[in-house]
Amino acid sequence: MAPDEVFNHGDATPMTTPEVPKRLGIRVKGLVQGVGFRPHVHRLASRYGLTGWVCNDGAGIDIEVQGGRLEAFVDALRSEAPPLARIDTLQTKEIPSRRESGFAIRSSGSGPVTTAITPDVGVCGACLGELFDPHSRYYRYPFLNCTHCGPRYTITRALPYDRARTAMAAFPMCDACAREYQDPDNRRFHAQPTACPACGPRLSMPLSKVLHHIQEGQILAIKGLGGYHLVCDAGNEEAVQRLRLRKNREEKPFAVMVANPASARRLAGFDAASAALLESPARPIVLAPKMDPTPLAPSIAPGLPWVGLMLPYTPLHYLLFHEAAGRPAGTDWLQQPQELMLVMTSANPGGEPLVTDNEEARRRLAGIADTIVTHNRPIAVRADDSVMRVTNAQPCFIRRARGFVPQAIRLHQELPPVLAVGAHLKNTICITRGDEAFISQHIGGMDNPETIRFFEETVAHLLDILQVTPELVAHDAHPDFYSTRFAAGLGLPTIAVQHHHAHLAAVAAEHRIHGPAIGLALDGFGLGDNNESWGGELLLLEGTGYRRLGHLAPLKQPGGEAAARQPWRMAAAVLGRLGRGEEIARRFRGQRGAGQLAQLLAKDINCPPTTSCGRLFDAACGLLAVQPVSTFEGQAPMQLEGLVTRPEAMKGGWRIEGGNLEFWPLLARLADCDDAVMGANLFHGTLMAGLADWAARAARKTGVRTVLLGGGCLLNQVLTEGLTRRLSGHGLKALTARQVPPNDGGLSLGQAWVAGLRSLSSKPGIC
Repeated sequence: MAPDEVFNHGDATPMTTPEVPKRLGIRVKGLVQGVGFRPHVHRLASRYGLTGWVCNDGAGIDIEVQGGRLEAFVDALRSEAPPLARIDTLQTKEIPSRRESGFAIRSSGSGPVTTAITPDVGVCGACLGELFDPHSRYYRYPFLNCTHCGPRYTITRALPYDRARTAMAAFPMCDACAREYQDPDNRRFHAQPTACPACGPRLSMPLSKVLHHIQEGQILAIKGLGGYHLVCDAGNEEAVQRLRLRKNREEKPFAVMVANPASARRLAGFDAASAALLESPARPIVLAPKMDPTPLAPSIAPGLPWVGLMLPYTPLHYLLFHEAAGRPAGTDWLQQPQELMLVMTSANPGGEPLVTDNEEARRRLAGIADTIVTHNRPIAVRADDSVMRVTNAQPCFIRRARGFVPQAIRLHQELPPVLAVGAHLKNTICITRGDEAFISQHIGGMDNPETIRFFEETVAHLLDILQVTPELVAHDAHPDFYSTRFAAGLGLPTIAVQHHHAHLAAVAAEHRIHGPAIGLALDGFGLGDNNESWGGELLLLEGTGYRRLGHLAPLKQPGGEAAARQPWRMAAAVLGRLGRGEEIARRFRGQRGAGQLAQLLAKDINCPPTTSCGRLFDAACGLLAVQPVSTFEGQAPMQLEGLVTRPEAMKGGWRIEGGNLEFWPLLARLADCDDAVMGANLFHGTLMAGLADWAARAARKTGVRTVLLGGGCLLNQVLTEGLTRRLSGHGLKALTARQVPPNDGGLSLGQAWVAGLRSLSSKPGIC
């Protein structure tokens, strides 16, 4: 039977006799494709003895259903959706009855694509049972899946979501798989990636050999869902150090995969919210406090008190742990701690995007990996692992990608179709369609040709899969960003959105705030008005614009951009401002250029000012000798956060003058503090107290009680939790990013929101 054949399709002649049962036409929109929605409808119709049909098209699910228990059917349809489905709208209308028998599942229709594809999902319990059942035809098959789990977005080339439009198009189903695919009572009914050892993708190497290479201390490149991982034994210090050397990644932490929650608890402390996040179907990397002592290699996350852990999310991952456990039958072994710990880091040499293609892997990873393990299922869309942590008992994104993209964010009103292209670092793009905003997976820093190609590829793919033709393009106000130049080259109307306005607008968009709001933008860098370097801003958002109410006291940046990578320079700037420039050469004598820096500061040579909160963090790190030079972005502030035991506000540690906030008393105290833990407590406690005081004064002056918190500094858990508590103590409603990262990864959402509202306000008759 062909996959598009109608099931149980009976006679459908219109009826006009008065005894005919009532018939409803039902339209369902949301995440309803590739999630088993049609067989779910079929089962409900059978339960309530109804006739009719169901089909999907580009916009959602159409149902016609007839019989005596329609209300019960509709109630069940609303309340019993399949595990991966999300119903956004469900509309019903009475239509003429028909003479028919049975209930039909019809093939996909056509039309404009306005439905959504689900993200990739970790292996479900039913599939795990088959994976480890020696009597199952799926026993130890690395690519098993069903309607409730497996790859989705990363194999999808176009919508509607059918096999011919996915990376599985090249794998014709065997008879056994076809029977399951065509059976509405089977959980693999129309599961587009379904396959088995007889007809599906295959690994290039036996799993026993893969594990042997890992246990020997080799570095492997293993193809996954959205790209390759570089993999080694996370307990083997020599292998981890060798991976760092080859990948040119000095100290940035590596993520670690373990078999199950019991294994994770050997390595880190998980509260209930973090444990739930770790085990969620999205399977993100979750940051949690390290156990001490730990069996992890010391250089997994050097200098940091937390580690990023994740659980297996593909059958291949599970099979590696199963192999190490001795291939036990059943799933009971998954309840016990397992010894194997695997570094799982993105295979992206030199800051380039994730490697996805087999030939590309051999070319780009040959100097890093000892062995390359591939398979023959193409990756249609590259996507890194998502990274999260729990803040204020709620999940917070650090990087939003696999497992969440392209899940839409619902807006409080419809916007014209907007393409927002993000900024320079941690780039994402955003596309609006009606009252939905679709944010892409993490793209990265736009400073190499490979990432720029990935950016352009992502724009083209997301526009195509959503079937959106943008009317305008939103971009950062910085004229030198590649994303800005790209926007200008599309030949469409463009709207520049100031960087920190976009940060705060992203929070407003996801929380559906449409009135005025105070915003605290705490960030590293963004181009402000008059080409100034901003990053610690108190803004009032009104309508589609903003007003700058104040800023952090400016600090000089000795050496310009170099100061962002060398916290000792920011500390030197503080000493100069405090009249203690003669100490710079002595305190930082091991740093190149320290001897001349006091003179450069005094003469104001190459020392542009900034109001950045990120540079304020760097200054504190330098004064406390936490990390004079960062080997990766944010390293020093992360280490400073890791030292905090109990934040303490310094009395008189801040001043507010002319609407601006300064911390010179605090910085003077830190300059004489020889206890880094005490200094970290003082800095965080005083910073959050001063910021809350600043926002509270603005609230009293403006009458606005909502405070939006955005910018990269809000990744700091201590700061975010302490600041929101203090703002609440002032009677203010503090809102933070939840559905996108607070850093530049969420910027495109704010750009799209501002640009869309401005476009609406410029149209005749729109207020």
